[in-house]
Amino acid sequence: MKKIAISNIEKLYNEISSLQELYLPVKKAGATNFAKYENGVDVDIKSLQTVKSAKDLFFPQSEDMIDFKVSGKNIEIKDARAQSNPFVLFGVRGCDLKSFEVLDKVFLQEPVDTMYKSKRDAVTVITLACNNPESSCFCKVFGVDPANPKGDIQATIVGEEMFFEPLTDKGSELLSKLTTLEDGDEKAVESEKKEISQKVEKLPFVNLDLSNFKGENLMELFDRPEWEELSKACLGCGTCTFVCPTCQCFDIRDFETNDGVKRFRCWDSCMYSEFTKMAAENPRKTQMQRYRQRFMHKLVYFPANNGGEYSCVGCGRCVKKCPQSLNIVKVIKKLGGKN
Repeated sequence: MKKIAISNIEKLYNEISSLQELYLPVKKAGATNFAKYENGVDVDIKSLQTVKSAKDLFFPQSEDMIDFKVSGKNIEIKDARAQSNPFVLFGVRGCDLKSFEVLDKVFLQEPVDTMYKSKRDAVTVITLACNNPESSCFCKVFGVDPANPKGDIQATIVGEEMFFEPLTDKGSELLSKLTTLEDGDEKAVESEKKEISQKVEKLPFVNLDLSNFKGENLMELFDRPEWEELSKACLGCGTCTFVCPTCQCFDIRDFETNDGVKRFRCWDSCMYSEFTKMAAENPRKTQMQRYRQRFMHKLVYFPANNGGEYSCVGCGRCVKKCPQSLNIVKVIKKLGGKN
């Protein structure tokens, strides 16, 4: 167990960034998101969540794939994928760390997504325990412990100090190189963890019941009349999908430039009317159908195909960001078991 005074933590950032690239929560224009550490950036480890999740470091919102150059009948193909050098991701909360496991099940199954894999292999993740979970959080429902967020290194703030506990060989290797840290006492951390656990038990959504969301109930859930009522106010804006740490849908497009054609992929949303549109028509013609698709995938389709693991981590971003207050909590309360 290692520790550092919060007042000296900038020295730690500088030391880590001298070894590898460092990404951590940075506040810019009033919004906090993960960004590369550089001198002068406004590091924000006090905010419980970033606006976009940490998945952006492995599965970027927009990512170049291939460049094509056409000269007469000749086509030159250039791999536009950037090489992934080792980097450290600092300040990841337990819900976002859990989301990496969900994404791994999608991108690391055969055929492996090499663009995603190269970044996952390159990272060392330092998580940060949630000292003060918010009322919108319900990560415990999906097996996340805010007091023990896991990762390669698990960090906990206790008073004016931050403690670091290595959990993997990669984490131990990084800690062994950091001279700004000193030995810490585990007792202080254990006491803080107990306090966090007590706070979690008082959160309003901590007892959501998922018992009805099973593969064998698929058709019964699919045909429930409540979907009409639940989706009635949905704008189809896609905000929920863009802040969600587990959404993985993307589109691939070609863009003509003055120097050829660039192929890239970018995030897409099942809430959009043109999502998966084919030559004939869209298979989901109404917003109710698109709304139902999103939550059936999170709570039924994905777990049915992945050993019971849900495609939601209870981060609460959709609870806070949906302009119409339509979110997965309402779906669980309406269609699940007793709450």
